Amino acid sequence: MTATVKNWSTLNDGQKKSLLSRPAQADNQGLTASVKNILETIKQRGDEGIRELTKQFDGVRLGKIRLAEAAIEEAKNTIAPEVKDAIDLAYQNIRAFHQAQFPQDVKVETQPGVVCELKHTPLASVGLYIPGGTAPLPSTVLMLGATAQVAGCPRRILCTPPDAQGNIAVEIRYAASICGIEEIYLVGGAQAIAAMAFGTASIAKVDKIYGPGNSYVTEAKQQVSTRPDGAAIDMPAGPSEVLVIADEKANPVFVAADLLSQAEHGTDSQAILVSNSQSLISQTQQEVEKQLAQLNRRDIAQMAMQHGRYILTDSIEQAVQVSNEYAPEHLIVQTQNARQLLASLNNAGSIFVGQWSPESAGDYASGTNHVLPTYGYARNYSSLGLVDFMRRYTVQELSYEGLQNIGPAIMNLADAEGLDAHRQAVALRLQGDK
Repeated sequence: MTATVKNWSTLNDGQKKSLLSRPAQADNQGLTASVKNILETIKQRGDEGIRELTKQFDGVRLGKIRLAEAAIEEAKNTIAPEVKDAIDLAYQNIRAFHQAQFPQDVKVETQPGVVCELKHTPLASVGLYIPGGTAPLPSTVLMLGATAQVAGCPRRILCTPPDAQGNIAVEIRYAASICGIEEIYLVGGAQAIAAMAFGTASIAKVDKIYGPGNSYVTEAKQQVSTRPDGAAIDMPAGPSEVLVIADEKANPVFVAADLLSQAEHGTDSQAILVSNSQSLISQTQQEVEKQLAQLNRRDIAQMAMQHGRYILTDSIEQAVQVSNEYAPEHLIVQTQNARQLLASLNNAGSIFVGQWSPESAGDYASGTNHVLPTYGYARNYSSLGLVDFMRRYTVQELSYEGLQNIGPAIMNLADAEGLDAHRQAVALRLQGDK
């Protein structure tokens, strides 16, 4: 059933807000309680809790929780050659793009004898979560693993749910191997997040957790990130989404394909077309129905398209305003002179410019990272990058002359705040011998 076209200019503020609302999330109260129980199970019972929850949720009786290293090495010889070549190409592009992102350290003498520095160092231990579901996701292994590898994180572990036979897809194992990941654990869901955050006998605690997942995984990441005994996370995230800005010159076949490539991710995904052309919208709607019938995952995509939106605007400038208000995870621009719009597109996780730039390119092999803020977080969170696997810290070094130069100001500010010990730490140095 084709969604109704909405004319943006005829809507009031409440209707506009409703039109750009995301698909309803799961029952947050029930979800929060369920995830909290899972976290406590792993916190208290460790590996035993992992085995129990894996049997409950995945129907698998685990022996060893860690995948044997031989199984990782074996993937190099059993993976299909064409898939291996595709993974290798994507890996090289991702490495190249993220290698170029190394931040520069800073060293400034703010006053004579007062030197301040900003330095960067990789995180010591990172946990990468790869969802299970209906298809293996070696692309996500590359997005997380290659970036952590380039950053120089010494310990990189991967958690992913096992299949019904207790195995992990060869594509995931191969992608992990070229990213130098030696620790792979057969655990998924909120229990995997808990294990990485708190640590168990088999899985040592990590400093930060990365990767997408279902509502349980997302909730678990948010909960552990607020606990002092937990771990940091990459970003909050919700269901995946795309917004396409298209004008009358856009190809409706391409536009429909872009909408559906997002819709097939899951039933809670959202695809939105914003255009100043009623004709283009109508042609795209027809093309969506035509292409939908040919998809292997048409049932999933069809349900997702129930959350779809077709929005008619007075102009492309107004379409840009709609996009900025929605703040999409993926933004595709299929207009004449598409690059000229970049300066005005403020809120998006990743932007795909022109008719030859499908979202699939960024999802797999162009080199950009496909781990992106969703659910409107593109307003204030960034796409995953090299610096997310690093921490920055400052250094300062003062000579005696430097302390003389800024010491009086320090003491006066300490007096103003009533902090005598702060004042004394400077005064005693200045009173003593050089």
